[in-house]
Amino acid sequence: MSEDSHPNERHMTPKKLFYLGLGSVGVVYGDIGTSPLYAFREALKPVAHDGLTRFEVISLISLMIWALTIIVTIKYVLFLLRADNDGEGGTLSLLALLMKTANGHTAMLMLLGLMGAALFLGDAMITPALSVLSAVEGLKLVTPRLADYIVPISVMILALLFVVQSRGTGAVARFFGPITAVWFLVMAAAGISHISDDYGILAAFNPYYAVSFLLHEGFYGVVVLGAVFLTVTGAEALYADLGHFGRRPIQWAWFLLVFPALTLNYLGQGALVLGNPATMSDPFYLMYPKWALLPVVILATAATIIASQAVITGAFSMVRQGINLGFLPRMEILFTSETNTGQIFVPSVNAVLFIGVIFLVLSFKTSDALATAYGISVTGAMVVTSIMAFEFVRARWNWSLPVAVIALVPLVVLELIFLGANLLKIHDGGYIPILIATAFTVVMWTWRRGTAILMEKTRHTDIPLASFVSSIERKSEHSPAQVPGTAIFLTSDPESAPAALLHNLKHNHVLHDRNVILTIRTVNKPRVPSHDRYRVEQISERFSRVELLFGFMESQNVSQALATLRKTGLKFDIMSTSFYLGRRKLVPDAKSGMPYWQDRLYIALANAAANPSDYFRLPANRVVELGSHVII
Repeated sequence: MSEDSHPNERHMTPKKLFYLGLGSVGVVYGDIGTSPLYAFREALKPVAHDGLTRFEVISLISLMIWALTIIVTIKYVLFLLRADNDGEGGTLSLLALLMKTANGHTAMLMLLGLMGAALFLGDAMITPALSVLSAVEGLKLVTPRLADYIVPISVMILALLFVVQSRGTGAVARFFGPITAVWFLVMAAAGISHISDDYGILAAFNPYYAVSFLLHEGFYGVVVLGAVFLTVTGAEALYADLGHFGRRPIQWAWFLLVFPALTLNYLGQGALVLGNPATMSDPFYLMYPKWALLPVVILATAATIIASQAVITGAFSMVRQGINLGFLPRMEILFTSETNTGQIFVPSVNAVLFIGVIFLVLSFKTSDALATAYGISVTGAMVVTSIMAFEFVRARWNWSLPVAVIALVPLVVLELIFLGANLLKIHDGGYIPILIATAFTVVMWTWRRGTAILMEKTRHTDIPLASFVSSIERKSEHSPAQVPGTAIFLTSDPESAPAALLHNLKHNHVLHDRNVILTIRTVNKPRVPSHDRYRVEQISERFSRVELLFGFMESQNVSQALATLRKTGLKFDIMSTSFYLGRRKLVPDAKSGMPYWQDRLYIALANAAANPSDYFRLPANRVVELGSHVII
């Protein structure tokens, strides 16, 4: 994000910067803040098979510190936070921006964007399951008798988390930042208290250990990379939540609190294992004295719930973007805050995530088993973002090809190595995120492609609006009867006569005093200023064409937007206005542009879509629906 994108950031007061930074700690960094619970523990396992050496421990911590430095600090905090779409970040936001200057790469960019979004949604399933399991497992160290209750307790916490989603997160969100900040401070304190166990761990700052380890360990080094990447899980949230906090608060929170706390904690875990190799079974919790274990487990559970909450609400936001950009069918979206339109609840997405999360917990049962499945979705999403960023700097920042290659190709290669390391875990559960991401990608691609085919098929039978209005305005004995009031016909094609208008004339033989052909469009930017919301064109005495423009981050409240039309002189009384919607019954056709199974999937998605009158906030008692059959 450039300074020009957020001019208010230049004038941000220290107090506002502090509070936004504190808020970002809870929302943006909740996920990455839970990584110390399991990342180092999982990285130790591949190299501990024949005894752990001092060099290996220092090298693992070195790999983690430099992964945080290169992937999170350089790529996300310093670079990607500047690649914004009018202040908004995230995969679909970046895709919307790039579609403006696709230069023939539209299909490839769209597929990349859909894959990135699908991987993020898969991450939204795995993160809550892994985070909560890893936190609750600390109870085993408090008392071994609780070992058999880890899964039931985790399921209960997660079930409660998904149940309260419908109530909104506004009341709880103000506590997210302070609780997570305390969590980071506790982790930093634990790390500092154990660095003295073996000051040799400070050698991990030297990248020689990281590089040397990879060169000498061979296959085991690649396997270890898969676990090391758990250190940077949650980095995508940095970019996705850009619009909520702005670049500077997120950067300040990273450099002043999050990065130092994570680094100190990993150094402390490494020193602890150097001093006492027996602690490698659970180096995070074993850093704390016995008396502090239960409070730390409770704090860790709170931190993982916050991390889960952040990724769930992130999924809601991404789905809303996907709907508005035409990648997903309309879904019921409920607003849980009267002042913050970003706080939304999507019941269908909440249900799908809940089923997926509970299935993962009951299937894998331990964070050890689930961690093997985690890295693929994270690394895959990062590779997609890096490739799209390459297109961004070329198209939007006008970087030359050599400069873009020098700056980004090494990063892409590094992430591809991480992805390859995680792909080695496919047989150990890594297939789960691949299946989840594939399913989401197929759904989004099917909806996009099916909608395009449907528009193409209906266009052949459409009547141009101009010629229709011209013929209907000619007074003759066959002219339809005129009735008082206003009729608004919703259509996706403003150049053609809406099917609902034609059906109304055919069956009711009437025409209203005023007829508005209304088209709702989503533009490739987050928000549209109120003065640019509408375009009005008077076609004839009785017909006008209106186009309402919404950003992909906005709710498409048509009733509210129409109220502003009165300023243009388009007078109408909402209580004497009828809204006409065309409802299509889709019939599959084996000879259509998609395979039969994809036709059936598209029809199922269309049937499950939210009612247009609800989605567009139309007055329920003023809506008339007229149906037709369409073979697709």
